[in-house]
Amino acid sequence: MTLTLARSLKGAVAALALASGAQAEYITLASGITGSRVETFKAIVAPWEKATGNTVTLVPMPASTTDQFGQYRLWLAAGNKDIDLYQTDVIWAPQLADQFVDLADVAGELMDSHFPSIVESQTVNGKLVALPLYTDAPALYYRTDLLEKHGATVPETWEELTATAQMVQDAERAQGNADLWGFVWQGNAYEGLTCNALEWVKSFGGGQIIEPNGDISINNPKAVAAVELAASWPGTISPEGVLAYKEEEARGVWQTGNAVFMRNWPYAYGLGNGEDSAVKGKFGVTTLPTGGGHDVSAATLGGWNIAVSKYSEKQETAISLAMYLASPEAQKTRALLGSRLPTIVSLYEDAEIAAAAPIIPQWKDVFLQAVPRPSAPTKGDYNEVSSKFWSAVHNTLSGDGTAAENLELLELDLTDLKGAGW
Repeated sequence: MTLTLARSLKGAVAALALASGAQAEYITLASGITGSRVETFKAIVAPWEKATGNTVTLVPMPASTTDQFGQYRLWLAAGNKDIDLYQTDVIWAPQLADQFVDLADVAGELMDSHFPSIVESQTVNGKLVALPLYTDAPALYYRTDLLEKHGATVPETWEELTATAQMVQDAERAQGNADLWGFVWQGNAYEGLTCNALEWVKSFGGGQIIEPNGDISINNPKAVAAVELAASWPGTISPEGVLAYKEEEARGVWQTGNAVFMRNWPYAYGLGNGEDSAVKGKFGVTTLPTGGGHDVSAATLGGWNIAVSKYSEKQETAISLAMYLASPEAQKTRALLGSRLPTIVSLYEDAEIAAAAPIIPQWKDVFLQAVPRPSAPTKGDYNEVSSKFWSAVHNTLSGDGTAAENLELLELDLTDLKGAGW
């Protein structure tokens, strides 16, 4: 650890010094952290361990977040006392809220420094279920070289993206670049399509599928127009196979130089500038387009948080660790060592972070326009709500019914689901 980094952590750990005569504790944290990220985590947590005398043990989880969530539910339902803290996905708070300690009072003004949408995503009926660790939101990747070559500008709307992607694709293919596509994204029937489609709908002024007050809003003309536009992409500016793409399939096409635009998460930035990338130094990132005559850009909120189990027998120590991991000092370390995007707004202006990870300051505007998925109003039914939404959208993209027909049927399904639960 560098001297500068050590100094940046000094303030965070000073208040955590082990009281004279206190007994050291072993704290367990369930997390999907694997590979090289384990060493980064050890570096982040080392100052807290040194100051408090406690030891943190990672309990490895499955790579699949769906499997991870399932394991969490099993342990929590059984009142498992062996796990003190859980690293949680941004959409899990409403479904697990009853199993975690309310951190609102202890967090206090610390939450004022975080992006409001992230704090909102972790708050259920006034209860702060988890503290933010790092965040995630997608952006539009674009080929600077191809836009310049063909006299095009970065599109500001989805309609402009559609036209620009088609123009550059056609021009390049006429010059022999037969494998080039205009736009790649995530069209498979899974949670990633929920994210993509929420962005289309929200940017067109069509709402958030289900509003924060629980109202079902998806069946409206603006949402229909958004999904109809997206349905025009497969086979024109996007390959037909995009309907089976997840993040890595889209990145694969992009990174081999075969796409003008890509919608993807921040992780693709560093990989795109890797030594083996065909697009190294040839692309930029910007906020996702607006749509339908509206000036709203919407990026689905992602990210991970830290929650304290109500079944832990070491809650005071676990809360201390959670507070430290969410602190500005720990978030800065996470950004410097792991290029993880902070949830604290001021860190996007930090010179050390900008020098070590230039991608991070570029994402500030993206996060300021981040939109949460409707996990809060739907509580334990979110997974089913999301599945119904992505299925309706995927049917439309595949030509199985129109957007108007499928969103009307979706509204009926969601109304039935709401009647049985939230």
